[in-house]
Parts: sequence; C-alpha cells; structure tokens
Amino acid sequence: MLKKIYASAVFGVEASTITVEVNVDSGIGYHLVGLPDNAIKESNFRIAAALQNNGYKIPGKKITINMAPADLRKEGSAYDLTLAIGILSASQQIQAENLDQYLIMGELSLDGSIHPIKGALPIAVKAREEGFKGFILPSSNAKEAAIVNDLEVYGVDNIKQVIDYFDKAVSLEQTIIDTREEFNKSLNFPEFDFSDVKGQEGIKRCMEIAAAGGHNIILIGPPGAGKTMLAKRLPSILPPMTLYEALETTKIHSVVGRVKDTGLMAQRPFRSPHHTISNVALVGGGSYPQPGEISLSHNGVLFLDELPEFKREVLEVMRQPLEDREVTISRAKFTVTYPSSFMLVASMNPSPGGYFNDPNAPVTSSPAEMQRYLSKVSGPLLDRIDIHIEVTPVPFDKLSEERKSESSVTIRERVTKARESQTQRFSDSETVHYNAQMNTKQIRKYCALDAASKDLLKTAMERLNLSARAYDRILKVSRTIADLEGSETVNGTHISEAIQYRSLDREGWLG
Repeated sequence: MLKKIYASAVFGVEASTITVEVNVDSGIGYHLVGLPDNAIKESNFRIAAALQNNGYKIPGKKITINMAPADLRKEGSAYDLTLAIGILSASQQIQAENLDQYLIMGELSLDGSIHPIKGALPIAVKAREEGFKGFILPSSNAKEAAIVNDLEVYGVDNIKQVIDYFDKAVSLEQTIIDTREEFNKSLNFPEFDFSDVKGQEGIKRCMEIAAAGGHNIILIGPPGAGKTMLAKRLPSILPPMTLYEALETTKIHSVVGRVKDTGLMAQRPFRSPHHTISNVALVGGGSYPQPGEISLSHNGVLFLDELPEFKREVLEVMRQPLEDREVTISRAKFTVTYPSSFMLVASMNPSPGGYFNDPNAPVTSSPAEMQRYLSKVSGPLLDRIDIHIEVTPVPFDKLSEERKSESSVTIRERVTKARESQTQRFSDSETVHYNAQMNTKQIRKYCALDAASKDLLKTAMERLNLSARAYDRILKVSRTIADLEGSETVNGTHISEAIQYRSLDREGWLG
C-alpha cells in the first residue's frame, strides 16, 4: 500500500516541503531514496527499536521510501517521526485518514521519545503558506512554531501520542501563543548597565551616537581602560526590537537550534566570538551551509575583542557583508543568502605591549612593531567602521567616586527618540531603517551641508587624507548627532564632532 506524508527541509532561512512516499509491497528489503544523508539512512535502526518498544514493528516486507523532490539533498535526524508514521500507515498497522493535512517532524529515541529539531519556525511559516492544517513536532519546539498564527501546532513527547492521535482519535494539546503578548513580556532589561561604568563620559557619548544610528565602532586603548566593559553594555542602550525584527532574528537562531523555551527572541543578540574563529564560522558556510556569527548577530551586536589577534583573512571576509548587510554562500548545486545587518563593535590595544602615549606606562614596543601590529587590520575594513575612538585609563579619583553615572534607561530613551525620527525619515524605504544603512543618494538628500560646513569638511578631508568612503561615514555620523539633538539640518558643530571620531585616519597617529 502507498502512503504520502509530509515533512520539510530548511535551506538558508527558508523551508521547502518534502513529500515522503512510503510503499509497502510483497518481498523483503528496505530502500530509502531521494538524496538522504547518513543520519537519515541510519534512521531505520532508530525507527525499528522505537516501534518495537511501543508495541508495533517494521513489517517483514519490501519497503520503498522516496523523499521528493528527489534531487534536493535532505539531512539530519528530524525525519525519523515522519518515516515511522508513514511505515505504520502504509503497512496498515494504524488507520490515518487525514495524514495529508499535517506536517510531521521529530527525531526518535530508541524508547519512542522525541528529541528537538532545528528550524521549527521557518518550517511552520512554510506549512501555513502551503495550507497545512497542523504541524506535529517535539514539545520543546512547540512554542517556537506556535509563533505562526493560523496553524495548529501540537507538541509531542512520544511517538505513542502521535499514533493514538491518528489511530484512536485521542486528542493532542494544541500549543497556542499570543505572539504580541509574548513579545512584550520578553522585553526585560539586560543585566549590564552604563551606570556601572565610572568616568569615560566621552566614550559613553560615542556609544550613544553609535547606538542611535546603528554605526560600527572601534575602541582603541590600553588594557584595563574599560573597552570590553563598555562594549558589553551597548545592547542595554539599543532601542527595543520591533516584532518584525524579533521574528527575523528568531528565524535565524531557529535554523541552528538555538531558540530558548520562550519561543520568540525579544532581546537583541550580542555575539562575542573568540579570536581563533575560522572564516566559515564567522560568515557562515560548510558543506551544508549554516549561518555564521555575523548572521546570528543580525539586528544585534557583533563584538570582536582584540581585533588584530583575529586572522587577517577572517577579518577580510567581513568587508562585503558589512556593506551589503547580507551574506550569500554559493555551492555547486544551490545558493543561500543569510541576513547580516549587525552593529560591529571592535576593540584593540594600540601596540603589542598594550600601551601608547601613556606617561605612566613604559613603551615596550618600537614604532615598527606598532605599525606591524596595526597593519593586521586593513584600511578597507577600518573604512567601513564609522567611529574610531581612543579609550584612556580612568584616574583613581573617578574610580573611587560614589556618584552614580547616567543609567542605560535614560540613554536608551534618547537613542529610541533619535531612532524614531530615522524610522519616520526612511518610511518609504524597505531596506533602510536607520542612518548607518543610508546609500549615497540618501546621504546627499538628508545630509545637505551649508558652505561653512563644506569648507570645514574639505579641510579635514585634505589634512587627514580621508577616502570617499570615510567622507560618507562622517556625514552619516553627523546626521545621527543632529538627530540626537533634534535638529532638522546638519551643521558645522555636528560635522566637527563627527570628524573627531576618525582617530585612525589621522596621519602620524603613531607619532
């Protein structure tokens, strides 16, 4: 007897429906076709034990299973439950009249219990698009899939529950989530706060500008100056995610199986990979492409501590995603695109010894060593970082002060207000939402300068020998400074402050 049952495969952040055709005929054999990987080929052993331990069996007949479309590579153990129910139905051990209305996925344990799967959210989105009535999956993934409305989501812990649902009409408990309520409930405040940071008022101002416009920033300073401490507190002043951003971010994390029990991610991601990371782990890829750190930090912050310690080729692969805000991974048979609109925050020491221009610390590195150390970070990459700022150590009298600094809540209010004006400004654009994303045409339109401001910028460009890209960066940062002030136009004050934030472009920075 032939039975059709439905599952799904995830490519990039999108899913494709897979039709599993199970045919049980006279003869002996087990044939699984349709480009399955080793994990799927081994599934017959897991399925046989799971059925045996729940009072059922794989029939001693010829079983042919086709996973269509047959030219699409299928991978992972998430098809165990699909194949098991298909075999039981085709061998008439259970009656399942409405199998074609459901999408069924889950990894089986030998006792019949069901383990979590990856990509539950994109699969649920696809199931709704294709008109399926329901989605049966592991209970640990149910909240994640239930974010999608107009689809019945049933979380199960054991294959027996699925068998009884189809064979004996024993009802399953539907997982229902009010997405907006869940989202609002999850908007709790991060644990780190800017009020913990003593002194460093100028750097906090830079962080506020970077957060308001979504600008990339690099912090240069000696050990113990507070670079990492400041970077870790940046997410606490970023504006809250919109529901659309939360869904987009959850989708990417769902693909790699990193969504927590809450279902919807309401906090902006903060990723801080170690400097030994490979370029594939950073941008994504592999024989079966997976999102890398830059995609996992989409709509959030990617923090690269000790930037020159990263391998040069690893940093260079970031150049194109930083511009395009997406990364495309091509293989011989397919191409996947992952979104990567993140805020890059980098920190570095000014020399191998860690110190530079500090009267209280001995300079142990020669100018040549310093130059070699700084040259590990290429000019084109630094060009893509809008704000360069020097961080100096905090003096003792500031460290021992009892006075509390400005809290993240206060700074976040100003940042959110500036972001709202940007959202309004770019309401007609689908791809641009804040100043850092502006293209050349929008820069000319929204960052128009008067004659005095133009002269100021011209002098700075000539003296600092800035590139055309650095010119655009200064205008973008100026626009953000104006937004924080509530100013409609960009003036000389905004330009001069923005020029200050290009430390590494200054000639003779090393001496």
